[in-house]
Amino acid sequence: MIELFHDSSFVCSRKVTEMYSTSFTLGIKALHPDFRDAIFGIYGFVRFADEIVDTFHQYDKQMLLNRFREDTYRAIEEGISLNPILHAFQLTVHKYQIERKLIDAFLHSMEMDLSFTNYKQEHYEEYIYGSAEVVGLMCLRVFCDGDNATYDKLVPSARSLGAAFQKVNFLRDLRDDFQDKGRVYFPNVNFENFCQEEKLQIEAEIAADFKAAYEGIIQLPKKSRFGVYLAYTYYLKLFQKIKTTPAEKVMETRIRVSNGRKLVLWLQTYFNSNLLGVYTP
Repeated sequence: MIELFHDSSFVCSRKVTEMYSTSFTLGIKALHPDFRDAIFGIYGFVRFADEIVDTFHQYDKQMLLNRFREDTYRAIEEGISLNPILHAFQLTVHKYQIERKLIDAFLHSMEMDLSFTNYKQEHYEEYIYGSAEVVGLMCLRVFCDGDNATYDKLVPSARSLGAAFQKVNFLRDLRDDFQDKGRVYFPNVNFENFCQEEKLQIEAEIAADFKAAYEGIIQLPKKSRFGVYLAYTYYLKLFQKIKTTPAEKVMETRIRVSNGRKLVLWLQTYFNSNLLGVYTP
């Protein structure tokens, strides 16, 4: 039965998520069961594309990305793929009417990582939109489940949440991006002499994104609010740890939130969400 293939494809996407991100796995599992497979499907897709440009150094990345793009669109057009990650993604795209322009923008940003190493303001904004904000919009399509009015209302907040997550990742991964990949994402910043003043400017930008994102989270449908708020809480805690870390230390180590602390945050968020009457698992 084709349903067995559908289910096994989503299982593969879930496994990819579990292996790559504890935070997102917990956040997705905190969503209503109706939405979990779709969000796993989106995460598996974006994770594999990101792996091409970040990890496969011994291969022709441009060729692999081109093939991945072609296979993605073929899967969407034909409604099937023998690549289980792409099959799960195309099922999600069709069910929730995820726009082609969002997929185009995401893959374009992945391609930017193959040639850009020092991002100016224009390219920085373009990259953030395609690599993170559109992923938030894909997920928002799922959460709104056909309610276009709610989707349109929450677009700015979804973009802000994606941007906040990505910028926190950039700060967390400064050393690896700069030393190992030669990339400088934040414009007008001297990473060979990264100072506290530059760090504070970046943090102010991220704080504004978090504030705008929260305004949208509290307006999400109840079935998705807890899971999204949980992911928001994890990243906010990571951001707070980075803020209390001196600039020179950020360049020396990768800041993280321990799994034990994540469990505490899960419990705190669970009880807070119960008081608001939203769905909790």
